[in-house]
Amino acid sequence: MKWLLAAAAVSGAALTAGLGVWQWGRAQQRLGLQAAVAQRSELPPVDAAALLAAPDPAQLLHRRIVLRGRWKAGHTVYLDNRQMNGRPGFYVVTPLHLAGDNANANAPAILVQRGWVARNFQQRDKLPPVETPAGEVQLRGLLSSSPARLYAFAGGEGGPIRQNLDLAQFRAETRLPLLDLSVQQTGGPSEGLLREWPQPASGAERNLGYAFQWWALSALIAVLYVWFQFIAPRRKQRA
Repeated sequence: MKWLLAAAAVSGAALTAGLGVWQWGRAQQRLGLQAAVAQRSELPPVDAAALLAAPDPAQLLHRRIVLRGRWKAGHTVYLDNRQMNGRPGFYVVTPLHLAGDNANANAPAILVQRGWVARNFQQRDKLPPVETPAGEVQLRGLLSSSPARLYAFAGGEGGPIRQNLDLAQFRAETRLPLLDLSVQQTGGPSEGLLREWPQPASGAERNLGYAFQWWALSALIAVLYVWFQFIAPRRKQRA
């Protein structure tokens, strides 16, 4: 019986300790990824020519970019239930038809997350005023994946106000040659938009918390085994 209890205690302590090590490793991976993203954002900016010439544009994710082009204002989308500085509102997304020295009339377009604007809570279907300049514009931003998705009920979304934006569906809807990446525009407030984008968290804190919980459980198993198998019986004999 004692050997069975010892084996169970050793197995339990080893298993929980191993789970702690695994969670610690996951945390280090997340921290490494966050550091890599920060390092990419410090590299010199790329332009449309470099973006279009890249064999795998995904390798340019989180790089700074400078673009020139024309807004496709008629396809502007207001993504609902987005927050900035704790205030609910819209993320405004507009396709930009790229222009440049090597561009032509058939040049591709890219989605630009232009910024945040507050919504009208008295008239929830009323679009807030946002300026969209005509003619060629230049903007700076960070290359990003498609706008982050929020939970939404099943069913297609259409119209200017949407919960999410599916890139493939939007590409078919607008018939624009949209690239698979998007741009998160940076800079000060302009055109009625704020651009104080929230910094993505690594999520490592959660893994670290789990690691310490598993290690604490491993230590508890060891302490309880020693207490009940060695210390408590000896104290009972002395009493």
